[in-house]
This record gives sequence, structure tokens and C-alpha cells, in this order.
Amino acid sequence: MGKITHYYDKIQVAVVKLVSGDLKVGDKVKLTDSAGEDVEQEIKSMQIEHAKIEIAKKGDEFGLKVDTPVKAKSDVVKV
Repeated sequence: MGKITHYYDKIQVAVVKLVSGDLKVGDKVKLTDSAGEDVEQEIKSMQIEHAKIEIAKKGDEFGLKVDTPVKAKSDVVKV
């Protein structure tokens, strides 16, 4: 569905570029890095340009609050 383009460790936010489908608050996603390590979590908060959003659509680039550190270039898949 998308890729993480950047990760801000101090605020635990991943920047996600969505290439297909939609994601909304409450969806579960799996984040998989190049080493094959993956993390599953529920989407609790998303923002575009510091404004909260409830749904992200194909083509959007948005900030996603994550529970654990992730790596740039990780894949994002809806579970």
C-alpha cells in the first residue's frame, strides 16, 4: 500500500507515502523493513501538514504516529 519515506525518532512519527488504497484511523497496519522485521499496530493518529486527518487516500504523504521505532523504506500494508 505504501512506503515509509522518513522516521522522526524523537517524536516517533513515520512519514508514509501511500501508493494504493485508503487508510483510516482504526485500521491495522503491518510495517516491514528490508531485513524482514515487521511490526503490527493500529492507526491511532495521522496528520498532513500538522492537521489531523481521519483518512489518507492514494497519493497522500502523511505522518503516522508509531508505537515502536521503524526504518525508512519499510513497506506499509493494511492487515
